[in-house]
Amino acid sequence: MNEFESTAITAAMEAGKLQRDNYSKHNNIFYKGRINLVTEINIESERIIKNTILKRFPDHSIMAEESEEKVASTQYKWIIDPLDGTTNFAHGYPCFCISIALEKDGDIILGVIFDAVKKELFTAKKGEGAFLNGEKISVSKIDKLTESLLVTGFPYDIRENPDNNLNYFFAMSMAAQAVRRDGAAALDLAYIACGRFDGFWELKLAPWDIAAGILMVEEAGGTITGLKGQPITLLSQEILASNSKIHAEMMEVIEENNRPGK
Repeated sequence: MNEFESTAITAAMEAGKLQRDNYSKHNNIFYKGRINLVTEINIESERIIKNTILKRFPDHSIMAEESEEKVASTQYKWIIDPLDGTTNFAHGYPCFCISIALEKDGDIILGVIFDAVKKELFTAKKGEGAFLNGEKISVSKIDKLTESLLVTGFPYDIRENPDNNLNYFFAMSMAAQAVRRDGAAALDLAYIACGRFDGFWELKLAPWDIAAGILMVEEAGGTITGLKGQPITLLSQEILASNSKIHAEMMEVIEENNRPGK
């Protein structure tokens, strides 16, 4: 496990330096959808991370956002988001991160989330806790939704599809102390783990958005499920994470507002 962790950290640090050196500069931007973009730094970051991992573990599988999945017969699979928060990065807004997770036989055993601008390294190993720059972290102790700071995000098809989270956003804004929208789901989950946010929900997420964050929240003492409380998987897309204490209240708000456009 130590070799897995050291490899993930090395990969994240090397890609993070590239991002830190380039986030306030003009970068070539390409569009995967009307508002879903990718930059040259996404591509280069992914190349750095994959090369670092495959140099040490050439027989491992890799699922990464910007390239075709590498499938191998091994029991290990790396799940990579080379730059979560691309829109923020492209606009020079310093809220983005690298997310790397390692799955063994379907279970996430390692998570690394790195904020290169703040130089904050979040790590988690299954059964061993979650850490920020080497210091153990835990979720917040706030036990009332009305006193909670929540965070969410919106899907890329927000303009075309009424199932766009706006109904939940309005309802949570009325129920919680405040709601933020930062645009980097992996970092949002890391912030749940260290107690900066108390609750998080989002729709239409991909495995690389949540893989490392799921383990991070669980190892920090939080709860992570589907919107209706069902067990979470990497294919769930819809996710609800909290400090555990406000989870039931958040589910109640979602249940009361579970029709798109309400």
